[in-house]
Amino acid sequence: MELRPAQFERQLGAEPLRPVYLVAGSEPLLVQEAADALRARAREEGYGEREVFDVDTDFDWNRLSQGMASMSLFASRRLFELRMPSGKPGKEGAEALREYCAKPPPDTVLLITTQDWSRKHAGKWTEAIAAAGHLVVFWPLKSHELGDWLQRRLRSRGLVATPDAVQQLADRVEGNLLAAAQEVDKLALLAGGSREAIGVVRMEQLVADSSRFDVFAMVDAALAGEPARAVRMLAALRAEGEQVAGLMPMVAREVLALCKLSRAAEAGRLAAAMRELHVWESKQAAYRRAAERHPPSRWEAFAAECGRIDRSAKGRGDGDPWLQLERLLVAIADARARRLLAS
Repeated sequence: MELRPAQFERQLGAEPLRPVYLVAGSEPLLVQEAADALRARAREEGYGEREVFDVDTDFDWNRLSQGMASMSLFASRRLFELRMPSGKPGKEGAEALREYCAKPPPDTVLLITTQDWSRKHAGKWTEAIAAAGHLVVFWPLKSHELGDWLQRRLRSRGLVATPDAVQQLADRVEGNLLAAAQEVDKLALLAGGSREAIGVVRMEQLVADSSRFDVFAMVDAALAGEPARAVRMLAALRAEGEQVAGLMPMVAREVLALCKLSRAAEAGRLAAAMRELHVWESKQAAYRRAAERHPPSRWEAFAAECGRIDRSAKGRGDGDPWLQLERLLVAIADARARRLLAS
């Protein structure tokens, strides 16, 4: 059946594992944490073997059926994971999933995760999953829902904050749940053990020490195709006293990774390249969109621009490094803005 996220959390601990689960949504953090919870429950239930399949355009669906049909030498219960970033199995995949749901193998759980989802993705294959197991969709949080989500997350880490302090934190993360989770974890380290509610002044003091997280969030915004948010984050870093020379190693590292991923995407082996580069599952959807937004030649041009900005920031090149970095972020986020680098 189709479950709301809260229902999924309750039923996961209150019933035997179903043969199949589809965990979908465009919020990578929520999808990842739900999948982690199911994996933990599977380990508790004795599912000692785990096999992962990454679905790309060349995926052979026979691999899934063959893997499930094979006997295991190590465990009687097995967890199969199907990572399908696009949320579209295609005709062959939809039929394979319908066949699995019609007659699931014993002592086997199939977990399907996807980070791109809308009502248009649904079809007979998702109906089959809902009939045999559970379909859980995480829709993006609305702006008025973020405060409650932050309060629940703070409480889960043993923290309490005033409504004004929570709003201040919400303004800082700007709806980015990955950044929000990082901030809450940092707060737990800095303020853990205190029974006093965190107020606005204390929240400002605590999050002021979190600037090293902001550069990653800034790059994530650019990779996600959000130029305005990336520029706002860059301005905030500048106001906090950061220097371009200190930011560039992290920016360059991500750009160089995208050079490799873009070439891999062009060759049809993006999923394998992400594994080789140890890209977190929670970031794979954003990396995929970024790799497909620009051709490899443009990512190589971005890498060369990183070198020019770094030299400028260190006084060995011409131009304003802050303006140059801003233009680079905008060009990364928006394919139409690439000409900014030439101006």
